[in-house]
Amino acid sequence: MSTLRQVTPEAGVLLAPNPGPMTLEGTNTWVLRAPGSEACVIVDPGPLIEQHLADVAAQGPVAQVLLTHGHADHSEGAARLRELTGAPVRALDPAHRLGGEGLAEGDVVVAAGLELRVVPTPGHTSDSLSFLLPDAVLTGDTVLGRGTTVVAHPDGVLADYLRSLERLQELGDLAVLPGHGPELPSAGTAAAQYLAHRQTRLEQVRAAVAAGHTTPRAVVEVVYADVDRAVWPAAELSVRAQLHYLQRGR
Repeated sequence: MSTLRQVTPEAGVLLAPNPGPMTLEGTNTWVLRAPGSEACVIVDPGPLIEQHLADVAAQGPVAQVLLTHGHADHSEGAARLRELTGAPVRALDPAHRLGGEGLAEGDVVVAAGLELRVVPTPGHTSDSLSFLLPDAVLTGDTVLGRGTTVVAHPDGVLADYLRSLERLQELGDLAVLPGHGPELPSAGTAAAQYLAHRQTRLEQVRAAVAAGHTTPRAVVEVVYADVDRAVWPAAELSVRAQLHYLQRGR
């Protein structure tokens, strides 16, 4: 059984028990409500783990369930949570909506005494969204609490991801409530660091290709030589995204 950890006056987190190289300590399931509100909004129910979903449902009544994107470690438990709570599931991708409307640029989710502004942040995936509160932004996998994220080619597109990071950078000192890892104090700082990291990786990929390492796997072996091999398959997706970006003369 997991315990809610209150992070801000409006946001608490339940950690799903699915740790791993790609999920860090596990998926952060965010429980949002205005102080004094009985109802709550759930962001990213996480994997289909019955005890975790029971813990999430116990935070209710659940007014709405929102998905930052459709990867299973964020969305797999959504259907079961809907069964437990009756709450509609809303997402950008119609395939992940369950009894709820879609989410798009300019939408404001009004529930549990809150107003959450929907900010599309594609790049990690094409359907990635962030959710903006007055003092924080929920970023899903676009910005993580530790390390960097994969651009999941071909669904993820590096040019889109860079634009999303630039958009998050404009948020300045809003706290980051990520999909994995600890919260961060400044969206602007985190996004700037991610942009710098991406620029460094692009330069490394250019150099690897110039040295004759032309396949994605060969580039990974050079550029990500110091990275845990458990994440090399994800790194190869990012390399494919970077090669696609460079081939278009970026």
